[in-house]
Amino acid sequence: MDLGLNGKVAIVTGGSDGIGKAAATSLASEGAKVAIVGRTQSKLDTAIAEIKSESGGEVIGVSADVSVESSVQAMVAKVVSEFGGIDILVNNAGTSSSTTLEKMTDADLETDFGIKIYGAIYCARATLPHLKASGTGAIINTTTPGGKAARPGSQPTSLSRSAGISLTKSWAGELAEHNIRVNTICVGVLKSGQHRTRWEGINAKDPSYSLDDHWATFGGGVPLGRIGEAKEAGDVICFLASGRASYVTGTAINVDGGSAPVV
Repeated sequence: MDLGLNGKVAIVTGGSDGIGKAAATSLASEGAKVAIVGRTQSKLDTAIAEIKSESGGEVIGVSADVSVESSVQAMVAKVVSEFGGIDILVNNAGTSSSTTLEKMTDADLETDFGIKIYGAIYCARATLPHLKASGTGAIINTTTPGGKAARPGSQPTSLSRSAGISLTKSWAGELAEHNIRVNTICVGVLKSGQHRTRWEGINAKDPSYSLDDHWATFGGGVPLGRIGEAKEAGDVICFLASGRASYVTGTAINVDGGSAPVV
């Protein structure tokens, strides 16, 4: 299916691995010009080579800390200088963090909200003039089903993801007059860099515990019977960014194999 993204310009934060990298690959495969954003340039460079190899598309990497507004502004200016505008923003930066009320610290909150909420706001604020100029702008925020129905001990991530879903709905209403659509994908357990890192820690203590064992453990409780691939979330992001989703805005779509307790 041709999604009509040829020549569109997309920014994907957290784009050097996992969902962000998968979304960047899908967008580039559809002909979009993609800027992936992360804090480590060496990781971005590796991801760029892999995305280009798979998609044959035009991809650049811009190092930035999305929790710092001046860094975001510089990143956006660089993308506009390179590509001439911005049509799509994918707010994907952030990792999972969970603890209890008694153990949660102010530092936990500041870090989580700094990346996931302030980061999303800074990126949306900086790209907004360009999204307005596009005439067909799109923002896709990555959140989780936990933002809809929090489980015990799931903060601060469930808290920040709930805020991200709220921002999505609010922005969708505010920006509709500019034909800017805003949606979120609520992502369940997927194969990602952070889960591979967790496996490495377990494997170091128990070498018999393979990566396949790890995926089977996490995927065992999923109704579809398996852990998801990052590409499966990336493709949904790509669709939501495209004109094929031109009447879809203000939605929160579960991409979790049926695990969420709510729709």
